Amino acid sequence: MFIWDFVADTVLGQIFDWVYGKIVEFLGEFFSMMNGMGSELFEFVWVQAVVEFFRYFGWALYAVGLVVAVFEAALEYQSGRTTAIRDLALGSLKGFLAASLFTTVPVELYKLCIDLQGSLSSGIAGASHTEGISNMARAALGTLNGYGVFIAIFLLILMGYSVIKIFFANLKRGGILLIQIAVGSLYLFSLPRGYADGFYSWCRQIAGLCLTAFLQTTILIAGLMVWNKNMLLGCGLMLSASEIPRVAQQFGLETTTRANIMSAVYTTQTIVNLTRNIAAAVK
Repeated sequence: MFIWDFVADTVLGQIFDWVYGKIVEFLGEFFSMMNGMGSELFEFVWVQAVVEFFRYFGWALYAVGLVVAVFEAALEYQSGRTTAIRDLALGSLKGFLAASLFTTVPVELYKLCIDLQGSLSSGIAGASHTEGISNMARAALGTLNGYGVFIAIFLLILMGYSVIKIFFANLKRGGILLIQIAVGSLYLFSLPRGYADGFYSWCRQIAGLCLTAFLQTTILIAGLMVWNKNMLLGCGLMLSASEIPRVAQQFGLETTTRANIMSAVYTTQTIVNLTRNIAAAVK
């Protein structure tokens, strides 16, 4: 019996090593695929064409806004406002920089956050290998049995829910970034005229999106590592990953396209009214 127990323990240890190694390999590939989907979207030719269209559209709005700003500055200068020329120069410079960078900086910043997140997640996953794979597998199975069958099934469902929710959040994040780039082009009409609040809020949206992309998967992987020690705490940590956008919103980092929709609508209405006035003047 002693020899049999020794052989069975050795065989089970090897099986645990193989199974857990496959699980870790699958999770690594799965999370890499999740994180890369948003950045890979901008490698498609048609997406690059859409981004290029909004880049030219932004430059056109900047040019129109600059012409309007020059006339407004001239009228204000004649009325005695001596700082109109300085405000025009600052607004023109801000608009030029924004028109040059609003299609490239968000994408590169998003890719940088994804690369940093991948490196940090690999470090977190690698730090847990010091105890040995078979020991971690035994600890996970022991913790699973300690909670009872129904509670263990419930915790497994929570883990699957957290993983699937983060997966779909990362899946649509590239599309959200593309929409934000399209909306950002509308603010270039207002920048030369000195109205920069909407564009600053748009910049906070980009920062919130990149912060969410960096933190969500990192917290999720950290929760999977805690799962081996305490399933309940691991589930709590994984569920907290989906609350990162809401927490970021409380600090002014909105991660959706809803925050500045009224500003974008107001800017669009201003452009339409200006076009109508120019068309009426030409006639």
